[in-house]
Amino acid sequence: MTHKPDSATAMQQLIEEVRHTMPLNEPETFVCGPKGSCIGCPKKLLELVDSEICYWESALEQGEKPLLGEVSRFAKLCRNVHRGLARSGILERYQTKQAGESDTDPA
Repeated sequence: MTHKPDSATAMQQLIEEVRHTMPLNEPETFVCGPKGSCIGCPKKLLELVDSEICYWESALEQGEKPLLGEVSRFAKLCRNVHRGLARSGILERYQTKQAGESDTDPA
């Protein structure tokens, strides 16, 4: 039988997954669309997720253990932002770029 991770481990795993799946460090996603053409402002959504990640990484480094409700709220925030980024086409462009980079990596 597998054991569920504690809340700190669950939060760390969630942070790693979000860093891997969302374009948090891509400069082209932090630009507002021309004449209000963006849907759900990807810049603001990603800044919100990034600030939450920074907060939780700092809290975890200081030994703070998040409550299960806090892990759940962060996961819900990330799901909603992910859905918004998918609607605006940001995720598709990011995933295409990631796939192109992994094809050229000499691993």
